Amino acid sequence: MFLAAPTRAPLRASIPLSRRLTGACAACDVTSAAHARRAARASTIARHARALAAGIAALLAASAAFAQGAPLKVVAAENFYGDVARQIGGAHVQVSSILSNPDQDPHLFEASPKIARELQQAKVVIYNGADYDPWMPKLLAASKRDKQATIVVAELVGKKAGDNPHLWYDPPTMPAAARALASAFGSADPAHKADYDANLAKFVASMQPLGAKVTALRARYRGIPVTATEPVFGYMADAIGLDMRNPRLQLAAMNNTEASPADIAAFENDLKKHQVRVLFYNSQAVEPMTKRMLKIANDVHVPVVSVTETQPAGKTFQQWMLSQLDALASALGQPQP
Repeated sequence: MFLAAPTRAPLRASIPLSRRLTGACAACDVTSAAHARRAARASTIARHARALAAGIAALLAASAAFAQGAPLKVVAAENFYGDVARQIGGAHVQVSSILSNPDQDPHLFEASPKIARELQQAKVVIYNGADYDPWMPKLLAASKRDKQATIVVAELVGKKAGDNPHLWYDPPTMPAAARALASAFGSADPAHKADYDANLAKFVASMQPLGAKVTALRARYRGIPVTATEPVFGYMADAIGLDMRNPRLQLAAMNNTEASPADIAAFENDLKKHQVRVLFYNSQAVEPMTKRMLKIANDVHVPVVSVTETQPAGKTFQQWMLSQLDALASALGQPQP
């Protein structure tokens, strides 16, 4: 019996060491290349992320700068308050005035949706009060917004409904309004508070010629009798010391009510008998009664001075007031008949 030879495992081909090393290096190269590609991709992603972050930061900074540099929106019910707001705010404010047409009777004003939108966007609002602009509280209530400063000039100077509402003709009124505006602007825009304070100082200084003119007129014409178709110039007449006659007829005209026959007769008598040196009339509200009194004044050569409730275009508040005081000085300087 023959025994089978033991089975041996088949011999594997012997791989030279050099080839084994070469293969290992190739594998290393593949791995290194993969790592390099991943590193490159990661670097690219990181670079893009940094660029994106920088872009977002730049956009946010630009947006913040734009918001910070955007002018404050201001709405003034009357354009003379709007003019003072511009003088105080300068380039840092954007002002719109509701009543701005000197050829239109302000008592006939009607609000519009456009005005309501402007009020909704405003950071600062200023209006006269004392029932001169009774539509303003209603509009503000309908378009109320947070952090909106509202300045009621009548409250600044202690006036209320029933008082003569033509407050801007009273010399202390506009400096008080200017101070309130400077304070409101400084609170809403602290970055430019120094500018607002400086502009306030300039405004106060610019009012000195007006004060000097009032003082000079008072020294020369205090106690002189005058009359008016409406009490528009009333506060300024008081500041000069003029003796304003026929107040009841003036109030009736302002309130669109009928003057009594006795008041009309007294007014006409003052003109015809030269009991007054000047007739003031509101050129924005020329009613039949006003035309009648103007004709009498012209017939008997009583000087007439036109005054307006709304600031004329192309003039500052100071220029407007001075021009009317110059007209008054010219009228009072005329020889009496």
